[in-house]
Amino acid sequence: MPTNHVRVSEYMQKLFAEYEREWKNHHPVIRAFLLHGEFVKIHPFIDGNGRTAQLILNFELMKYGYPPIVITKERRAEYYDALDIAHTTMNYEKFIRLIADFIVAFESLWPRIIT
Repeated sequence: MPTNHVRVSEYMQKLFAEYEREWKNHHPVIRAFLLHGEFVKIHPFIDGNGRTAQLILNFELMKYGYPPIVITKERRAEYYDALDIAHTTMNYEKFIRLIADFIVAFESLWPRIIT
């Protein structure tokens, strides 16, 4: 469910405060996943939230030297399920494991892509 538009600004401010303060000691990859997941939960735009969240995630990953990821069509339902669990329980473990799988899969392909 998208956030009530009246509260979007408040929730976005809270998100970035958590990112800067509370998540400061988390591993950069975990911070990227949390930022992505919580941004999607806020759903601040009428359209393009998923694409924006993907850009935020990849920007954060690349900022710390990790490869960008692509959520494949074949695993999109799994992604939505993991994200739903994270949003309803605040347990990001399944989501983090899934996104980490995308990073590992990409890194294993990388030598073949650049040669």
